[in-house]
Amino acid sequence: MQNGTRLAAVDLGSNSFRLEIGRLDNGRIHRTEYLKETVRQGNGLDGDRNLTPEAMQRGWDCLARFGERLAGFKNSEVRAVATQTLREARNRDEFLGSAHQVLGFPIDVISGREEARLIYQGVAHLLPQSSERRLVIDIGGRSTEMILGKDLDALVMESYRVGSVAWSMKYFSDGQFTARAFAAAEVAAKAVLDEALNLYPSGGWEIAYGSSGTVGAVADVLGAAGWPQGLVTREGLDWLLDRLLKAQSADRLKLDGMKDDRRAVIGGGISVLRAVFDLLGITQMQAAQGALRHGVLYDLLDREQDTTDLRSTTVQRLARKFEVDAAQAHRVRKTAQTMFQQASAALTPLELARFQRKLDWAAQLHEIGSHISHSDYHKHGAYILDNADAPGFSLPELHRLSLLVLGHRGKLRKLEADFEDQVFVQQLLCLRLAVILCHARRDPDLRGMQIEAAAGIHRFVLGCRTGWATAYPQSAHLLREEVLAWQKTPWTLIVASP
Repeated sequence: MQNGTRLAAVDLGSNSFRLEIGRLDNGRIHRTEYLKETVRQGNGLDGDRNLTPEAMQRGWDCLARFGERLAGFKNSEVRAVATQTLREARNRDEFLGSAHQVLGFPIDVISGREEARLIYQGVAHLLPQSSERRLVIDIGGRSTEMILGKDLDALVMESYRVGSVAWSMKYFSDGQFTARAFAAAEVAAKAVLDEALNLYPSGGWEIAYGSSGTVGAVADVLGAAGWPQGLVTREGLDWLLDRLLKAQSADRLKLDGMKDDRRAVIGGGISVLRAVFDLLGITQMQAAQGALRHGVLYDLLDREQDTTDLRSTTVQRLARKFEVDAAQAHRVRKTAQTMFQQASAALTPLELARFQRKLDWAAQLHEIGSHISHSDYHKHGAYILDNADAPGFSLPELHRLSLLVLGHRGKLRKLEADFEDQVFVQQLLCLRLAVILCHARRDPDLRGMQIEAAAGIHRFVLGCRTGWATAYPQSAHLLREEVLAWQKTPWTLIVASP
């Protein structure tokens, strides 16, 4: 990306939705605009973990306003991510369908560990370069992320289902502050966070940083009361708890530095923060400037380059872990690449490169399930990808990759995929053809072979040179079977030879 390029990140949090817009300048991103709205989607999950119509409407209304501000941005310049509330919501697809439209850009639901990684990237990029060992804590509305890292590298990442909104709803639902309620909330938070003791032991880090809402709000209140600016201490937390208990309720709470939209969730947030301090033996925590949205912005830069795209590194790690046949994966990848370039003539060079990279990942991992069993290995591979810890990937990206792996062989009707998505169909067809042509586990003879997508209709034509079918009868047989497989879909494959 060139200097001066505008980039935007949208963070759909459980308590607030945020829009960060910045401009690229020699590898750094400088803020030009920041919007935040308190949406409280985390309050809108009912007993069946469905978002209520009111919660969905609040989200859509906010995203419509963000979408108006993002008019004119390219897809490659914007990334929107959703966190714990939409990870939990059973009806998230209903919300996301309209959310995509009103925002004007896709929304990625990310895993807890991916959220933790991006939070650390946001914090680290806004701190001076240092060899210090950092503990980063982010207490969100329905989840808390903990990261141990050094410089720009996140080394240990975890996400726990405890947060300011969830704990406020559970332990302070009537808005009343009592010592008994705080004690119960802290004990419950420690029970969820207890395993963090093994991952983030005392002595494993030098400085603790707190990112985003809860820590920032506490630091603001303490700073306004005369405590050191940007610093949260155990003594300060004790003082703040005492003020809440004296106020007795959120409605009566009056503290300099506290915004009105924070009062309703401050009880849960402080309970979780005090539990974190106790459990990990933290005496003080610095409020960090960076957050999830900043990590998303810097991740946008990395995604434009295959050499720095963490997803490519993750694919290589998975291939090694599951002992994929590297030579065969390379053959399939090269063949699928050749086919896709031919079938995707209508794509721009930038689009071609982006979709080609994703097809390459599927080719590298198409046999990942063979490590478990050679029977139905494509099904095992799809399961692995749908459930893998895959840094850099959002949950929809992983699912799309798993669909390509699941669909690279066998019947196509088993796929719960959108066959109106032409790029996905092209990727799937090219991967299947590559697997067929490389079935003998040697480089295929592609001389004279050409695939074209017929304009305006759901049809592909694969042309072969004279004599090819006679020279490779097994491959020709498999191609005839492939023609039959596509007859069960809205698409048609024709194999033509002179």
